[in-house]
Amino acid sequence: MNTNIGFDLEIFNKAQFKVVGAFESKDKSSASLSWSDKNLAKMFKMVQGSENFTGASGSNFTFTAPDLSTVYIVGLGNKTKAKDEQLRKAIASTYKAIHKKKVKSICIDVASFNCVGSILNASAIVKEALDLAAYTFEKYMQEKTKTTFKSIDLFIADKKIKRSIDKTIEKVENVTSSVNFARDLVNEAPNKLHSEEYAKRVEKDVKTNLKGVKTKILGKADLKKQKMGCFLAVNAGSAYEPRLVHLTYTPKKVTKNTKHIALVGKGLTFDTGGYSLKPSKSMVGMKFDMGGSATVYGAFRAAVLNNSPYKITCILGITDNAVNEHATMPDSIVTARNGKTVEILNTDAEGRLVLADCLDYVSELKPDTIIDAATLTGACLVALGTQVCAVLGNHDKTIKELLSFAKKSDEYMWQLPIIPEWQNDMKSKIADLKNIGSTGYAGTATAACFLENFIGEGINWAHLDIAGVCDSQSHLSYCPTKGGSGLIVRTLHNYLMNGK
Repeated sequence: MNTNIGFDLEIFNKAQFKVVGAFESKDKSSASLSWSDKNLAKMFKMVQGSENFTGASGSNFTFTAPDLSTVYIVGLGNKTKAKDEQLRKAIASTYKAIHKKKVKSICIDVASFNCVGSILNASAIVKEALDLAAYTFEKYMQEKTKTTFKSIDLFIADKKIKRSIDKTIEKVENVTSSVNFARDLVNEAPNKLHSEEYAKRVEKDVKTNLKGVKTKILGKADLKKQKMGCFLAVNAGSAYEPRLVHLTYTPKKVTKNTKHIALVGKGLTFDTGGYSLKPSKSMVGMKFDMGGSATVYGAFRAAVLNNSPYKITCILGITDNAVNEHATMPDSIVTARNGKTVEILNTDAEGRLVLADCLDYVSELKPDTIIDAATLTGACLVALGTQVCAVLGNHDKTIKELLSFAKKSDEYMWQLPIIPEWQNDMKSKIADLKNIGSTGYAGTATAACFLENFIGEGINWAHLDIAGVCDSQSHLSYCPTKGGSGLIVRTLHNYLMNGK
């Protein structure tokens, strides 16, 4: 969403559609106003019915000003209890309520919404909410959503932040554009975004927007040379070659102490389940099975644009899981890149096979930390529902940091355990490992136990199962009701900027 920043009240006064916030008074009997335009506040109190508007969270009130402009008041509830997420949701809901209004100019009085203490932070959240709420995926629709306004103006009464606001807004745009890029990838049709096309789109975006990032793309012949037997087993039935996209970002200032973080993403552009075929109802939506790769690329992209102080490697393991006469059969045994043999008891547990070889590959670069993300298990939805991301790993400090950054980003993340009994359960009687557990329980954790076998010695590792949160987060006004959510990109971006 294009936005213009104005510090003169005139930009607000000239707007055809004015948006202001209101909080509840202490006794909840009336609305508490902190409007920059005091005359407008006086006008509101003279409007019939205004005395009944209390500023309760989720409420709104509209009136026409003497200059015939429309004033739209957004109720925010108790100001002392309101936080970043309440503001983010309120602005996003407001955008969705007004974006089809036939008006040429809209202006938001940011100060009237400030419940987070800092007008700079409030401005950033308002901008973030607008960008995320305005997202649509309509490239295949003849009739697209149209607005009569080209941008939304933000009026900021505090001129002291004039110097810093541009940099703040730019950083926000770097994140929101990356979230929306990830959403585009997740929402794309699988017949359009097969593995070869996916790699090309990432490569193009890197060349266009991420200056200085090195790109290496490995195809089928390269994966054979790398002895990635697990990855190739998943690709065996595909009409398209697999792709391993290897991206490297190095900050301008590097010392021997510069932290190296590796991101690894599962990129299954479509998952039929292979010979362990999914039911037809379960197969719909399997274009989202590349959500892990989109998430880590979105976070990588945002961190590069915002000049992360860390060296970052991003690995995307991309293929589909299809069925033909060459597809891998259940009971097959393959050899992973690290030399371990794997008994494939279920070809629908394919994401961990792709990740296994990718994790071993990136481990050779000896990063300090590896974080992988994947729409890996349906068990994650059983355990945590569709609103919480699971985190597991071998390093408590890394997990605690991710949980902390998730909380700061207002994204839900919860730690699940890895225990020796589950690690032992992943051992096969006729190979080194098997790709599913024996009991059918603790599927999210046993999948993580499998992956841990491919983490290099001494490397901190965290695994994010985003199966629940990758798509259709209708409870969040800044997310599409259906389709890619872009959640966890902001959490990972914050970790890549500020992790210790």
